[in-house]
Amino acid sequence: MREAAGGAPVRPAFIRPLGMLGVALVAVLWPVGALFALLSSLEDLAEWLLSSKERARARARARDDEERKKAIKAHALDQLFDGDWTAAAGQFLLRWYGHSSHPKRLLVLTPDRIVLAAPPKRVSVRQAERMVVVAEIPTSEARVEDPLLGIHPSDRLRIVFSDGSWLTVITDEERSEIHKHLMRRLRTVP
Repeated sequence: MREAAGGAPVRPAFIRPLGMLGVALVAVLWPVGALFALLSSLEDLAEWLLSSKERARARARARDDEERKKAIKAHALDQLFDGDWTAAAGQFLLRWYGHSSHPKRLLVLTPDRIVLAAPPKRVSVRQAERMVVVAEIPTSEARVEDPLLGIHPSDRLRIVFSDGSWLTVITDEERSEIHKHLMRRLRTVP
């Protein structure tokens, strides 16, 4: 046995049971806490990376929207018609709105004509859904086109009359059934 200075016997250090339990818990829980901190940092990194991709997508969408707006303006699709009230488009507009002032319209393409329908002249509750044919234009006098077809998705169509005058039609959705029909017809024409 060893002796301490002054001749007293030396004994091993005594660790109390609660102290020993604390050391054991720290030894076990500290790596778990470090793992959770690492996972949290990785989650923050993943969110940052995803948000940067989302920001890039948002910037690309904004660029596309800006280009689409420029194309609409360049093709004068932001105007109702060509401005000539004496041309076929202007006269058609005058007749069309004479039938009904309600803004809701229906445009239907058939193989030999363009059919336009509108609610009755005086619209009351639930009569807006009741459409009546207000105009039928033979395809020899006019055609429907999408000037932005294949360039940008758009909710705008144009009715072009045989005298060169035109009328812009705004659809409820960007890819309406008429847009899809025009796209299919474009693919089938060699």
